[in-house]
Amino acid sequence: MGFNDLLAGNARFAAEFQNAGIPGRAARGVAVVTCMDSRLDPLAMLDLKVGDAKVLRTPGGRVTPEVVTGLVVGVHLLGVERIMVIAHSRCAMASGDDAQIADAIASADGAQVHGMAIGASTDQAAALAFDVSALRANPLIPAEVGGFMYDVDTGIIAQVH
Repeated sequence: MGFNDLLAGNARFAAEFQNAGIPGRAARGVAVVTCMDSRLDPLAMLDLKVGDAKVLRTPGGRVTPEVVTGLVVGVHLLGVERIMVIAHSRCAMASGDDAQIADAIASADGAQVHGMAIGASTDQAAALAFDVSALRANPLIPAEVGGFMYDVDTGIIAQVH
């Protein structure tokens, strides 16, 4: 398959590139933690533009140790003052627990990922509440933290924590 189609797309992008000189700080003081789902466009969802926010994406939008590291750097060096943790409707990571997702992966192509910390949870509300609480309790992250749910069918984001 290769990457030629994507590099061609980048050439078109670069031909009209206008983002040179944008600082690395979050101009709007926000970091967004959300899912890697391709239906989500974090900047567009919040009417933000390139340079406005730090965006960290994981399966299920879960707060992993790597996300915490990114948020610590963002808060202390990159202008982050607010953190939005955004889960979404119809998320594959909410369709089962880690073992069930590992079973689905094994069924799909034989890959064995049992024992891997996937971060799946059928109780999406509880997972979001846990992640938001953990960030709020972290002394290295003195930022305002909110938990939100994005509806992939309407585009609406609602604050739930």
